[in-house]
Amino acid sequence: MIKKQASCDDNVETGLMSVEQALGFILKSTQAIDDLQQLSIEQSVHRCLAEDILATFNVPSYNNSAVDGYAIFDENLPKQVTVKLKIAGYAFAGKPYQGQVTTGQCIRIMTGAVLPQTMKTVIMQEHVHLEDEFIYLEGDHQSGQNVRLAGEDLTQGEVVLTAGKYLTPADIGLLASLGIAEIKVKRKLRVAIASSGDEVFALGQQRSSTGLYDSNRYSLLAALTRTDIEIIDLGIIADDPNSLLEAFQVAANTADLIISTGGVSVGDADHTKSALKMAGSVDFWRIAIKPGRPLAFGHIGEAVFFGLPGNPVAVMVTFYQFVLPALEAMQGVTNKPIAPIFKARLLKSIDKKIGRTEIQRGILELDAEDNWTVKTTGKQGSGILHSMSLANAFIILKHNEGHVNAGEMVNVQAFSGLL
Repeated sequence: MIKKQASCDDNVETGLMSVEQALGFILKSTQAIDDLQQLSIEQSVHRCLAEDILATFNVPSYNNSAVDGYAIFDENLPKQVTVKLKIAGYAFAGKPYQGQVTTGQCIRIMTGAVLPQTMKTVIMQEHVHLEDEFIYLEGDHQSGQNVRLAGEDLTQGEVVLTAGKYLTPADIGLLASLGIAEIKVKRKLRVAIASSGDEVFALGQQRSSTGLYDSNRYSLLAALTRTDIEIIDLGIIADDPNSLLEAFQVAANTADLIISTGGVSVGDADHTKSALKMAGSVDFWRIAIKPGRPLAFGHIGEAVFFGLPGNPVAVMVTFYQFVLPALEAMQGVTNKPIAPIFKARLLKSIDKKIGRTEIQRGILELDAEDNWTVKTTGKQGSGILHSMSLANAFIILKHNEGHVNAGEMVNVQAFSGLL
């Protein structure tokens, strides 16, 4: 009797790790790198901060006006009658008023200007009547209004950015506002990438009638072109165990992480998994996911290894769902804006088998009522790379979900938070 092996055509795929189990295992098995770099803040955007940053002074450093208006004494706040005040002088940002002010007087003050020490309140210019050198004010005003107090934003010595922060443009501006020109960040992660397969041809080569141009490596090159990653391009490796073993061992001497595509299934010519076993260890190699079920994860020496499937869509799906979280864990990133998963209304039904996570390519749009809707890009074969190009989101159908009807709410993950 012939015993069938598990395949993605099975109604229920038994013996496979769930997506959640696989990702949890991967993250527990990856260690953050220790090496640091001292960089200028201009070079530090999208890098992982390696040390806490403390405020070097109060922000703002002094009480200042939040609006263009008039600084007054609290005793001159209007009660039930109109108050008339003489303009004693002017205060501008960077040019405070230097004279004396007495009751019955006010100061014309601009946004950001230092508030005279004895004054606590600013009246917006739109709320006064100006006549010659006098202002007239009435109505309900509160002590302290329209004033930014010293230390209101940041207090000297306060932790403003924590180690592990993935630095955004706003963080760089914050550092500059504190007068900080250089910081310590984690060094770039060294990532080696390779394609395998005798049917795969490099760009510029003459392709055989049965050959394929190598798209996987270029997708990964584009996805990994980031300021926090150094790419080691291994090219296309011949699909035999010795060539793969040698390439992986050489890469493990310099790379923190190795990504290979192809050769991890159960075919006679799928040698990547065999080479990984000889060079290091295979921790697991099958996940209950479509596309991307044959995914090998392991280690070669100190290097983390991902053997991704050969089909181009499966490469991109598994990269974003498994490799990217591992990359960020290895960089020590603990605080980064996430790509949120949220609900959208499905426009056309989707057939799905229970017992695996399916990640389909979707087109996410707002309808006339500003509600999110989503539909697939069409045929969802793992070799149809055009489906990734058309899409702007993943449709994530959970492990225990089955057929999904049009009109139901489904989980989506917009590419804008991933790419």
